[in-house]
Amino acid sequence: MFSRRLFVTSLAALAAPAIVRPASAAPGDWTAWDAQVTPPGFDLQTTNPWGLHPRYLPRQVTANPGLKPGDIHVDAVARYLYHIQDGGTAMRYGVAIGRDGLYAPGVYTIKRKTKWPQWTPTPAMIAREPGKYAEWAGGMPPGPGNALGSRALYLYKGNRDTYLRIHGTPAPRSIGTRASSGCVRMVMPHINYLYDQVDTGVTAYLYPTDGSPLA
Repeated sequence: MFSRRLFVTSLAALAAPAIVRPASAAPGDWTAWDAQVTPPGFDLQTTNPWGLHPRYLPRQVTANPGLKPGDIHVDAVARYLYHIQDGGTAMRYGVAIGRDGLYAPGVYTIKRKTKWPQWTPTPAMIAREPGKYAEWAGGMPPGPGNALGSRALYLYKGNRDTYLRIHGTPAPRSIGTRASSGCVRMVMPHINYLYDQVDTGVTAYLYPTDGSPLA
């Protein structure tokens, strides 16, 4: 069972216009793009050119006993993502979650992680909002304007890709809201840091928006 009370309080990207890029990019492009979306003198816990509420800045917090280090817990009520660490602590980040009817609570496995991913809207997204998504049916090239941002953690059920992601966003001011088509969004410099700490095979718990425990 999980609630905001499980954690005791004690970590958004520079929005950039979409740039047409090839479907894949070399690591040299990744380095340049990372620099583009990371503010000068970036400090994980204090840098805030995006105007986020201070509570959405990354913080190290105390976790309740019994939570497995390495796992991720998303509190959909408070809009926090917790990455559990050794020693009874967690790193807490502000996130955005799916809009009404699109957020999918559940227990998932992170089976893949990608730097500067390509993004392709699902057929359901295109059918629901063709004016917004149809032009990207063949895929949106990677880069600072890509909808998945700088990093993506891919959520699976067994061996099935759910098409849900924990990912960066070129819309950092959406953090703290219900804005996505189901994924969990993070500020790009924040997920860049988280990405390096997360191993594939760990569990991600996405809790219900009403604060109830997962079944």
